[in-house]
Amino acid sequence: MSHNVVAITACAAGIAHTYMAAESFEVAASEHGFKVKVETQGSIGAENVLTEADVEAADVVIIASDIEIEMARFVGKKVYKTRPKEAIKDANALVALALKEGTIFGSKGTEIGNITLGKSSENGFIQHIMSGISYMVPMVISAGLLLAIANIFAFQKDDLGRMVAWGFDRNDPVGDLMYHLFQVGKVGFTLMIPLFAGFVANSIASRPAIAPAMIGAYIANDPAFLGTETGGGFLSAILVAFIVGYFMRALKKIKWPKIVQPLVPIMILPLIGVFFITIVVKYGIGGPIASGMGAMYDWLTWMTNTYSASTFIIGAIIGAMIGFDFGGPVNKTALIFGTAVFTDTVAKYGIEGANFVPGTAAQAAISVAPLGIFLASMLFKNKFTATEKISAKSAFGMGIVGVTEGAIPFAAVNPVQMITASVAGSALAGGLVGFFDVKFYGGIGSPLGTFVGYIEQPIPFVTWILCTFAGITLTALIIGFWRKPVEENIPADSTTTTTQTDDNGTLAPSAAATAAQAQ
Repeated sequence: MSHNVVAITACAAGIAHTYMAAESFEVAASEHGFKVKVETQGSIGAENVLTEADVEAADVVIIASDIEIEMARFVGKKVYKTRPKEAIKDANALVALALKEGTIFGSKGTEIGNITLGKSSENGFIQHIMSGISYMVPMVISAGLLLAIANIFAFQKDDLGRMVAWGFDRNDPVGDLMYHLFQVGKVGFTLMIPLFAGFVANSIASRPAIAPAMIGAYIANDPAFLGTETGGGFLSAILVAFIVGYFMRALKKIKWPKIVQPLVPIMILPLIGVFFITIVVKYGIGGPIASGMGAMYDWLTWMTNTYSASTFIIGAIIGAMIGFDFGGPVNKTALIFGTAVFTDTVAKYGIEGANFVPGTAAQAAISVAPLGIFLASMLFKNKFTATEKISAKSAFGMGIVGVTEGAIPFAAVNPVQMITASVAGSALAGGLVGFFDVKFYGGIGSPLGTFVGYIEQPIPFVTWILCTFAGITLTALIIGFWRKPVEENIPADSTTTTTQTDDNGTLAPSAAATAAQAQ
């Protein structure tokens, strides 16, 4: 009997994993004879939305998400919760597991809006952080690009391309426009931290927690309010979000009198939450965290100004984190740290004194893994099957626009090889841009970024390409030399070269073939 499955896929950034998981479900359904409808909740919003009829007819609901999903519509249905990467890895096996181990949602002990059903290795802390990041990413990108566009008109350079002055000529109409675009970009980075905190708290305790967390994160980053030289940065936003989230969750358990219940979620809880977090920030965590963050950024600035090798080391560490898990929590941690250092040092020192090293390293490393795979398939053609070469071209398409997740299909079948190659190449790319004092203001995190966006570099256009390509080349060489030549025309019953369809609809080596290549 054919099963009827509905699913929701969502990743932190809402760009790659969301749609790769959806495609994996659809490919598995066509190959294994079950019915599926997948709602994607990506950066563009919900698409292919599940209707009441879809949910009613479903045998199981699969939530493959890194962020919090509204669950009210699934009361009474068998639900299984996991991560998008599990769907990408093997959607058919996931469906079988969900049918077997899914739990009826809405039964005793469950809570709408905050749910953990089925077996999942999901870390609650990471899930809440990823939820905040998913809402923050569009603001980071738009604000960053506005700053990048404005900066093109702000830097005055000598004949060698070196910056000799910075500022806008407001007497010129274009200069005045760029000045205001720059201010708007700064507003975006100012609001980014409260937005992040608001939706982390929302993931913990739903909508009543948004306002207190956003206000709390804003005042925790306002030096005038705190009476300090700088704000508390992302660390304060994370603490505020979790304090507010769990405080509001506790308040929701109170049995409020019926006469005030309509006012509880829209007035009483937010008001209590704002008052509570104001006291906590003002008289508790705000000052110490701000002082600590200020000292850390002073130390980073001193290190990068005093020891030239430190920029390579810092960049290499960030790059290695980017390359480690192909868009997973470690990757996102490096991205958010780089963004935090940039935005916080801009707020403290101004754009001319900002620390670009971690953020630039993250962007330089972000495309290394997928582009390294593509280059390896070009340099070592006898070590890739025809179908792997097709998958490598898909990886190129994602990598060239700065999406690390293009490497996932290869990492899924050969994780040790891919992680080793990706970490090495990504660390090299990150270290080199740090060493050569490259400054990434905005654009695409790939070699193409030197043309699409604004990157200040010693040799205009060239330095960024050389640094990123060095990492890509190292990744490709490690992959190529690690693998053994493949034989395409051995009979289908041979275990050494059989192929199977991978989770993205393309043919990938069998486990035996992959193991043989990796030896």
